[in-house]
Amino acid sequence: MSKIIIYDTTLRDGSQTEGVSYTVADKIKITAKLDELGIHYIEGGWPGSNPKDKEYFDLMKSHKLKNARLAAFGSTRRAGMEARQDTNLNELIAAQTPTITIFGKSWDLHVRDVIKTTLDENLKMIADSIVFLKKHQREVFYDAEHFFDGYKNNPAYALKTILAAQQAKADCIILCDTNGGTLPDEMSKIVKEVKKKIKIPLGIHTHNDQDLAVANSLAAIQAGCVQVQGTFNGLGERCGNADLCTIIAILETKMSKKSIPESKIRNLMDASYYISEVSNYTLSNNHPFVGHSAFAHKGGVHIDAMLKNPKAYEHVKPEIIGNHRRLLTSELAGKMPIVLKAQKMNIPLDKHSPQAKAMMQELQHKEHQGYQFEGADASFELFVKRHLKMYQPFFHLDGFKVYSEKKPDGTVTAGASVHLKVNNHDEMASVEGHGPVEVLDKALRCALSKFYPNLERMHLVDYKVRVLDTKEGTAARVRVLIESQDEGDSWTTVGVHENIIEASWEALVDGIEYKLLKDKK
Repeated sequence: MSKIIIYDTTLRDGSQTEGVSYTVADKIKITAKLDELGIHYIEGGWPGSNPKDKEYFDLMKSHKLKNARLAAFGSTRRAGMEARQDTNLNELIAAQTPTITIFGKSWDLHVRDVIKTTLDENLKMIADSIVFLKKHQREVFYDAEHFFDGYKNNPAYALKTILAAQQAKADCIILCDTNGGTLPDEMSKIVKEVKKKIKIPLGIHTHNDQDLAVANSLAAIQAGCVQVQGTFNGLGERCGNADLCTIIAILETKMSKKSIPESKIRNLMDASYYISEVSNYTLSNNHPFVGHSAFAHKGGVHIDAMLKNPKAYEHVKPEIIGNHRRLLTSELAGKMPIVLKAQKMNIPLDKHSPQAKAMMQELQHKEHQGYQFEGADASFELFVKRHLKMYQPFFHLDGFKVYSEKKPDGTVTAGASVHLKVNNHDEMASVEGHGPVEVLDKALRCALSKFYPNLERMHLVDYKVRVLDTKEGTAARVRVLIESQDEGDSWTTVGVHENIIEASWEALVDGIEYKLLKDKK
């Protein structure tokens, strides 16, 4: 079984994503996560381009990686000077990484119109730079920038550029689809033609401007490339780079090609979400392989088939890459999610029973109102238990009041008071704060604190509002989703109403009821 070398450029190409900006600490955290995953090469950045990357490489000199080799990135020497005089090349040496990747021009348009030099001088820039770096005992990868555009425009010259890199003893030549404009059939054809001329290993670096970066990378691998470059979650400038999560998963499950250690494949989802969090870049739920919805099933026919044989609607086992199957609760899903949820709670419930039928009808009614339980498992568990009369509420509301006030000096405050009945005791609490939902939450907790002190270990981590019918304007019904968390768990609850405070109250109460119920188990 052949092995494909994984080269990650999240810290450089990924950092060019609009809205993404890594601190040095962020870069070190991501480096550690990629090394732990078994990525072969981690491109840390361009030490000659900015102080942040220079600091990163200085700090990384004291960090010993267990699995990966660190690479510094830069360009060939500038036109009209010797390689040993080039500041960029000397910064690459000073970074003290075992591997150095440099890029040069393969497209004659760029040589003439962008760096404005002769075609012969560009060939010398490539060769001289590689020779200089090899003299310093570095592994050197040559990125042939815009190679496919260059090859389609002037194949003879594009080939000359990478032959110059081969003659200068580059360790690997990476063919770059920098503009992302190549189609998979073109990719395969060109890589096969190049492979006849080049004797050293070839790599591939693609961009996603046609949503084909993964497809092109795989086509290049099938045509003979042994190294693939990309970023986690497809981060990158414009439409992004080839997504290494998807590529690694496909290599493992579809192509019988090894990449990172097999024991690490199950950590793909964890690494994907970790990098998403550090990048402050939300991963879409329907992201292939690692997204929360990648193995989620909502239609009743699908769910019924999945329970009989998971292969019916899944192309791979989700556990392979660390994901898991989810059977979503909705009006489309039929009674099986209700039955399965009841079974998890040790409640024997037959899908043909009157109880299951009644719950299904109520669920459909609630979803028609705007409730959505597929993303609010805690509220759904409470829905089942309430319907089956499986628990007594921990408190009853006698009423609440919420206000907001803007003062002449521009400050905005909010206040809330709640009146509850807890264990036959009347409890009231009033608080002030910044926002109406915040003070309502605080007042509710304050009234309950002496009865349920464990609520101090619970806090809100996310609050989302969705307008359900924009045609109704400010009178529209809204859906509120609240994520809560304690020291060992997180859960999501939902509320729906024309009044955003009432919708929030429903979700807040469900969150607290769920916490108290699970602590009671």
